[in-house]
Amino acid sequence: MIEVQGVSHQFAIGKKGKERIVPVLQHIDMRVEEGEMVAIVGRSGSGKSTLLNLISGYIRPTQGDISVMGRTVTKLSEGEWADFRLANFGFMFQSFQLIPSMTAFENIELPLVLQGVRIEKRKRRVNEMLERVGLSDYAQHYPSELSGGQQQRVSVARALVLRPPIVLADEPTGSLDSENERELLRLIGELNREQGITFLIITHDEQVAATANRTVTLQDGRIIKSPVWA
Repeated sequence: MIEVQGVSHQFAIGKKGKERIVPVLQHIDMRVEEGEMVAIVGRSGSGKSTLLNLISGYIRPTQGDISVMGRTVTKLSEGEWADFRLANFGFMFQSFQLIPSMTAFENIELPLVLQGVRIEKRKRRVNEMLERVGLSDYAQHYPSELSGGQQQRVSVARALVLRPPIVLADEPTGSLDSENERELLRLIGELNREQGITFLIITHDEQVAATANRTVTLQDGRIIKSPVWA
């Protein structure tokens, strides 16, 4: 499903001609199988978010290749990447990233609008997702009218409304209390088991990592622990 081969990445800091090169990832080899739930853990600055951004195509690796669903995505143009990303990835964020001026329904509907799905099908899919995350009664509420847990469930519904084969999650429970964290992990586990969605989750939370099939640990830009996948 996802294969990272010999990937390194570095950033240049400072004025042009006086840049300081800062290595972030070094020689990363990693593979995620279809239907797996994999947690990427490590201290702040270990390269976790950079790796997620590389896999999702928001930045390009300095060295190495990344393949997703058998396609070498590091060779895609920006336009091709945008189309590929919309069709194959769902995203979950710690900060939810909901649009304040849109209702819960409209936030979930947005990916379908961008993909050009007809209005009747959009309504049906959004209502299905609202029911799945237990927010049917909150469809017309704005993010400011929802609790943190409810906002995260809207974020989950938006990530999944296009039925992507892969979901990339960056600290998805970081803004939640313990009760809402347990509810979100239960929902993610159900979606993984029932629909075979592949989850790649960045987390500092041991409880989140414990729900994954396996854990990949990053330290100083290198993988130091990566259990063999089944």
